[in-house]
Amino acid sequence: MALQSTDPIADMLTRVRNAILAGKTEVSMPNTKLRHAVATQLKKSQYLADVSVEKATPCDTLTLVINKEGTNPNINEIERVSKPGRRVYAGVNDIPRVKNGRGVLLVSTSKGVMTDQEARKNRLGGELICKVY
Repeated sequence: MALQSTDPIADMLTRVRNAILAGKTEVSMPNTKLRHAVATQLKKSQYLADVSVEKATPCDTLTLVINKEGTNPNINEIERVSKPGRRVYAGVNDIPRVKNGRGVLLVSTSKGVMTDQEARKNRLGGELICKVY
């Protein structure tokens, strides 16, 4: 059985960071709804090449394709903002911009996980999950 992490999102981001540093093109991890939502938003923002879920026992496996073979990864920096010991929330007017709008900040809102631009457009605040550049 896999060891449970106290912060599954930080674990996911660390696996992605380590895979990029090791020159890997994909990384696998146990799947959760929040991890899948974050990965889907990263794919929609074109930071990941592909996201897939494979059915398995006891839990499904989430596979992230960081970049296609022979290309460079789009992620330069990926960092957790809100941690279990210190949650960070922001109203719609207080959501910060990442690298003057060139990066993406993922926000967990009442309508699901979305980018900072989508959250501003929908006039929603929430928990700041991570920032990617």
